[in-house]
Amino acid sequence: MDIINHVENLKEDIIEGLKKFISINSVNPRGGGPGEKEVAEYLESYMKTMKFDEIKRYDAPDDAVKYGFRPNIIALYKGKNPKRTIWFITHMDKVPAGDLSLWETDPFTPVVKDGKIFGRGAEDNGSSLIATLFGLKTIMDLNIRPENNIGLVFVSDEETGSDYGIKYLLKQGIFNENDWYYVPDSGNDEGSFIEIAEKSILWLKIITEGKQAHAATPNVARNAHRAAIYFAKELDEFLHEKYKAIDKMFGRVPISTFEPTKKEYNVDNINTIPGTDILYFDCRILPQYDLSEILDDINKIKEKYEIKFDVKINIETPQIEKAPAPTPPDHPMVIKLKESLKELRNIDAFVGGIGGGTCAAILRHENLPAVVWGTMDHTAHQPNEYIKIAHLISDTKVYAHLMRNL
Repeated sequence: MDIINHVENLKEDIIEGLKKFISINSVNPRGGGPGEKEVAEYLESYMKTMKFDEIKRYDAPDDAVKYGFRPNIIALYKGKNPKRTIWFITHMDKVPAGDLSLWETDPFTPVVKDGKIFGRGAEDNGSSLIATLFGLKTIMDLNIRPENNIGLVFVSDEETGSDYGIKYLLKQGIFNENDWYYVPDSGNDEGSFIEIAEKSILWLKIITEGKQAHAATPNVARNAHRAAIYFAKELDEFLHEKYKAIDKMFGRVPISTFEPTKKEYNVDNINTIPGTDILYFDCRILPQYDLSEILDDINKIKEKYEIKFDVKINIETPQIEKAPAPTPPDHPMVIKLKESLKELRNIDAFVGGIGGGTCAAILRHENLPAVVWGTMDHTAHQPNEYIKIAHLISDTKVYAHLMRNL
């Protein structure tokens, strides 16, 4: 009850913390943004007012930003008789706002309306970052020392592969195989879903090279845009037809997905036939499938369209991650989380898988046990992204309760 009451007393501070997070543009630089430096400085400054025993910055060198690095923050609150460190890992980078005409408010001006906080990063991953921060602040304020160490990790670059975030930190020797890892970066709208598995990820960059010419003289052109359209259409249909297995462990989306997404600039004017065309697919693939076999299939289809349209098609893979083995559903860290949810919300939580892309999958590749959880309505990457204030505050209580009992 002391934890619940204290979180309620911190409610306005928690809301203001998330609003501040939203207000700072930390869009990933590979999505055209300034990166995480400013939001990291804000968080680090605030954390220095808390009772952490240790706060460290690990800056990953990256020339994609003018300041030359991507910040990562590690903060430790020591336990009484620690056998391990329990890490809570969230990310500071955001995806771009997208089409601003679809937003009812400015993406980086937080708005509180109808019991929700709107803005880019509200759900992904600001709400969980702030909830874990204030969950730990709660037990600090109450002078509670858990048995084990509690660590907060705020990483960069989660949205584009994590090379400058959790992957960089794994190389620094910070983490231990005896540690546990909570990654609050997915969930459902009642908090009953605990993610223990993720699909493979395959991002395709399809570069079609033809010959540019005036639109009135197609006989001297090789239309890269047309070739790309026909190739993408067959690729989309073929992949969905061949790789159509269903795995009920991935409840909300139990199939492999192959989504054409980004389309790059080709020409400025309507009356020019493009000589270059670039488009992308984001594929989330069930663990049973071999990514090399899928790539072989893609290349066979590619060769067909190179001949048909007299073009050259290059396939690049900006991100490729084979699905790791899942975290065991009976792992003690899963049980601890279930117990907290039962006690605080009277929820009988269940486990399953998602499409992939969180830091948890990267940790599992290193044989480190990772669990993903949160309460959210799945508005990430959408216009008018939001988090319900009730979910934000309730999750803070869960994290504080969980941290106290770890």
